[in-house]
Amino acid sequence: MPFVDLNNMTEKKLFEGYTAKIIHAEKMTIAHVKVEANSPLPEHQHPHEQVMNLIEGEFEFTVAGKKHVMKAGESFVIPPNVPHSAKSITECYIVDVFHPIREDWL
Repeated sequence: MPFVDLNNMTEKKLFEGYTAKIIHAEKMTIAHVKVEANSPLPEHQHPHEQVMNLIEGEFEFTVAGKKHVMKAGESFVIPPNVPHSAKSITECYIVDVFHPIREDWL
């Protein structure tokens, strides 16, 4: 497995206010996401299992209709095909892990 230097990667715009540096492994995708403060994430769902890890900031996350204000150091597991949305309260740094690979991000 090659080493990945995030400092030399180009960011991809995911949504307004959300940019990511994306790593694709054989069976998973890892996204290092920077989020601007007060940025909404529209409700969506996907066939991937997702583990959302909030590294920095505060993030209001709604999964299957239930809201939770996440703080740095918290993670959330989202099963496949479950609707979710969010809004950043502050600037945030998130590490998202998806299984299987997010082919729509290749």
